[in-house]
This record gives sequence, C-alpha cells and structure tokens, in this order.
Amino acid sequence: MSPRTLVAGIGNIFLGDDGFGVETVRRLAAEPLPEHVETADIGVRGVHLAYQLLDGYDLVVLVDATARGGAPGTLYLIEVGEQAAVEPEAALLDGHRMSPDTVLALLDTLCAGTGGTAPGRTVVVGCEPATVEEGIGLSEPVAGAVPEAVRLILSLTGDQAGHALTATH
Repeated sequence: MSPRTLVAGIGNIFLGDDGFGVETVRRLAAEPLPEHVETADIGVRGVHLAYQLLDGYDLVVLVDATARGGAPGTLYLIEVGEQAAVEPEAALLDGHRMSPDTVLALLDTLCAGTGGTAPGRTVVVGCEPATVEEGIGLSEPVAGAVPEAVRLILSLTGDQAGHALTATH
C-alpha cells in the first residue's frame, strides 16, 4: 500500500488571521501535489477532522494559526507527540468545541470505538497571528507567510521518510 498524507487547513475565515490554515491549504491545492497527498479545508468542523483522521493516513499535516509568542507571521513546525495538550478525560465530545487539541486527545478513543486507524505521524504548521478579531482577510505579515508555509508543506509531503523535524521560523 502506498503512503497516504492529509494536509488539513483549520480555522475561521471570519476571524482575521485565524483563516491562515484555510488560505494556506487553498493555495496548496492549486499546486501540483504528489499522488499520495490529499488536501482538506476543515475550517471549524472539528468533528469532520476527527473522523477524517481515522482513515489510516501515514502523515497528517494540520495547518492553523498558532499563538506561541513570536512576531506575527512567524511559522512554526510542531511535531505532535503522543500526549495531546488536552487530557482525554477533559475533552468533551461536543461538536461545537472540537478544537484540534481536543480531536488529538480523543483519537485513541475514537479509533477504539470505530475500528479506525490513527495517523502514523502528525505535525502542525502554525503561524503566529497578528489579529483574530472579527473580519475577513489575513494581516500583512500572516498573508506574507502563506507562500513559505506552502513551500514547507510541499517539502514535508515529499519527504515520507519521516526525518526528525525542528521548529522553523
């Protein structure tokens, strides 16, 4: 079986830079992609993401606005460890509150309940937002980071060997 990769754009396009993931995946989908790579505009549909992750992907790349204290437009490459930031007991199966952290925390439970297969590896390509206030459109620094994020994702999805990754700025 050939390797499978999912690149999922996450975020709310009505909250400024929170639309980073959705815009990046939109631009990525316009690129010639390897046959094993799928893109998905998840937006704010966390339940959809939860069930999509059970489809047996070797690599999942979540693309999202990620506030970590850097300058707006800073890109981060985050290797998702075995422990998600939200403990499974604290994660409620509530379709209106299914953030990526919650989805990742519930993944083992969802796999056991559905017979699905968790991804072999999950990484987050995040971008430091300038604003997540109401409004459509990315700020200048975040919009400027989108092409670099696309290049980063293309390099990740072309590298199925799973080499160790470090944070990128």
